[in-house]
Amino acid sequence: MIRFEQVSVRYEGTDSPTLSGVDLTVPEGELVLLVGPSGVGKSTLLGAVSGLVPHFTGGVLTGRVTVGGRDTRTHKPRELADLVGTVGQDPLAHFVTDTVEDELAYGMESLGLAPEVMRRRVEETLDLLGLAELRDRPIATLSGGQQQRVAIGSVLTPHPEVLVLDEPTSALDPAAAEEVLAVLQRLVHDLGTTVLMAEHRLERVVQYADQVVLLPSPGAAPVMGAPADIMAVSPVRPPVAELGLLAGWDPLPLSVRDARRRASGLRDRLASVRPPAMPASAGTGAGRVGTAAAGGGPAGAPVGAAPAPARGAVRRGPLARLLGRGSAAPARDAVADPVTRVDGLGVRRGRVEALRRVSLTLAPGETVALMGRNGAGKSTLLAALVGMIEPTSGTVLVGGLAPSRTHPREMVRRVGLVPQEPRDLLYADTVAAECAAADSDAGAGAGSCRALVSELLPGVPDGIHPRDLSEGQRLALALAVVLTARPPLLLLDEPTRGLDYAAKARLVGVLRGLAEEGHAIVLATHDVELAAEVAHRVVILADGEVVADGPTGQVVVSSPAFAPQTAKVLAPQEWLTVTQVRTALEGTA
Repeated sequence: MIRFEQVSVRYEGTDSPTLSGVDLTVPEGELVLLVGPSGVGKSTLLGAVSGLVPHFTGGVLTGRVTVGGRDTRTHKPRELADLVGTVGQDPLAHFVTDTVEDELAYGMESLGLAPEVMRRRVEETLDLLGLAELRDRPIATLSGGQQQRVAIGSVLTPHPEVLVLDEPTSALDPAAAEEVLAVLQRLVHDLGTTVLMAEHRLERVVQYADQVVLLPSPGAAPVMGAPADIMAVSPVRPPVAELGLLAGWDPLPLSVRDARRRASGLRDRLASVRPPAMPASAGTGAGRVGTAAAGGGPAGAPVGAAPAPARGAVRRGPLARLLGRGSAAPARDAVADPVTRVDGLGVRRGRVEALRRVSLTLAPGETVALMGRNGAGKSTLLAALVGMIEPTSGTVLVGGLAPSRTHPREMVRRVGLVPQEPRDLLYADTVAAECAAADSDAGAGAGSCRALVSELLPGVPDGIHPRDLSEGQRLALALAVVLTARPPLLLLDEPTRGLDYAAKARLVGVLRGLAEEGHAIVLATHDVELAAEVAHRVVILADGEVVADGPTGQVVVSSPAFAPQTAKVLAPQEWLTVTQVRTALEGTA
């Protein structure tokens, strides 16, 4: 169905090709997963299938790509629209209408399908993707995950023979991701649709793949084979495969079920070892004060919080020298109360009650993961903390100030937000210009932001445009821009979208260092593996209310939806990460 014949792609101004000598065939009716580290050309390869490369992106493509017998060099994307459906990493760039139902119908209308056919397919897709309750909603009011489901649905309705998906589950909660992947499986198995998909969250998708294509490095020839065989040699692999390598299992497991069948011996080896405690936060240890119970009940007793040293015990981490001329701690000289406090917070957006009676506190040095299904209110809570939204009821205090009533230039020294789309923070033409603007806005010394970029993102030149960076590189740049002001409270919304496992490990190291230096951190994330690695506490939201708040191990291990793979494999033992298991085994060797 899809054929690459000695395909190479080189973009203007680059020293080496992004793709070189790609020669492979994707059979009809198979789900093929494209994997590899960030920046190796996965999105370029997908774009070559839809014709976006080179017709839209520019660059020079040599060789030949054919889809269903059509040569993408001579057929522009609109001439492939009846054959190929494409969803990119950014769903917002995909939309052309205002409401969910109109967006689902637009592609079919462009192809001239009959109204009765359009109506039937819209209804089918609304049910398939759980969008029926959102059919009349303006797309701009949806959460990031809901927008991603609409984008996927809009390419399903025309019934293309080939689906090209770039990070299709990156903004979805675990349950929604499983629903989307189940739909893709049905399309492959029942209708013979060919699916080519790039995804960094391999723990979600690798068990569904018929074959895996590995791009090991930029310009390197791809390797194609059975999923277990490729995972054994891939530089990126899911936790369950890492656990298999550690335990010496052959072939490697691809799913939790496969791993659990083989894990009895590993559980026996770990039975006498206690899982290590989460690293202590560097703050006051205030933890959670109270959380309104689901359904409007009174605040319950604290579930608990990560142990912490005494007030002011700030440790120096690797970013200390960069975060402020000999001072590892964030700037708090004018902060009356270093604890972030949310009390009875309610937020209404039109007819939607986005948050209801949310109460929590966050101490310096504490890392909290906000989790919950798409549309639960996670991004709304972050927006209230940074002052973008004024509470309908209740109070929010950051550094003793109400964010929505304080001038942004004053709040930038107290709280910083890295949004779901880091590009929303980036408006200059070069990395150097972004850094200069960040230094000026924060009142920091010249070169402060650039030093952070070099620490987080080695090797990125000053003259490159932010739009030419990968998703992970843009995140690192946006994080450096925010950190330049050294805010005591750092908010990140879906920070691992577009990150491979190596980039995620670097992010985990940075966040741990910031927590050790006294920054309070809130992560709104669907990435259960990230929460297991870095969070002291997990707060779960549902329909705008807090339904769980407690230490990470207690909350995620007891949750079938939010437990990491290692916890599922080794339950009832409370192991969260492969790193914990490796450390324990080395200690008993």
